[in-house]
Amino acid sequence: MKIMKKINLVLALLGVAVLFFAGCEQTTTDNISKVTNFPDFEMAGDAVIWHHLGDVFTDPGCTATEAGKDITVTTTISSRYKGNTDFDENDADEYTYTYSAINGDGFPGSVTRTVYVAKVGDLTTSIEGIYTADVKRNGVITAQYMGLEYIYIWKLSANTYGISDAIGGYYAQGRGYGDNYLASDCIITANDIPTNDFSFNTFSVGTFGGVAEMKSMIVDPVAKTIVFTTDWDAGPYTFEVTLTQVQF
Repeated sequence: MKIMKKINLVLALLGVAVLFFAGCEQTTTDNISKVTNFPDFEMAGDAVIWHHLGDVFTDPGCTATEAGKDITVTTTISSRYKGNTDFDENDADEYTYTYSAINGDGFPGSVTRTVYVAKVGDLTTSIEGIYTADVKRNGVITAQYMGLEYIYIWKLSANTYGISDAIGGYYAQGRGYGDNYLASDCIITANDIPTNDFSFNTFSVGTFGGVAEMKSMIVDPVAKTIVFTTDWDAGPYTFEVTLTQVQF
């Protein structure tokens, strides 16, 4: 994948006269121009990669040139939910690879790649996965709260799971408030998945705070969906979230 970020920056000051009346002196700057070539990036592979948890991953890499000449690329990695600064194929998360370069005039450029790492649970023995979400709040849903991308469920121990947002991305994605508004401290205990026997802790809703609790969860392994409800005392509000598992 080639990503063109070449920009000709032309700074031209032609016939500009600046008059300083103090002391009756005149300073003139004429015919100054400069052209700079921003880094051109060529990223191998796809900008978005779906990767199965536990499989070995090799970064396809990225190169950069300035006016056709190779320049140095620096790669940094961050994960969205767990704060990792390196890639771990055994840790489910949304990883961002940022490829950066600086041209000869000191102007920076960068491109990014997203790597989604997760296990696709069978929804009979595991509810792990990446999901889209439709969210009703107090029984109401509009288009902006449908198809929200993405909600993660990852395994914590033999029968416990974490979820990236226990209100389905209503504020973080639906409202566009960002990840400071995730309800991310919910722990789901799967007592028996086939009979929808789950228990839950209490948690808060990001910057808003308050006390929230998941009240029920229904898993449908045929439809590849999970429906759960969360009550939050701030409204009070009840969120009914329908998750649809992404297959990859």
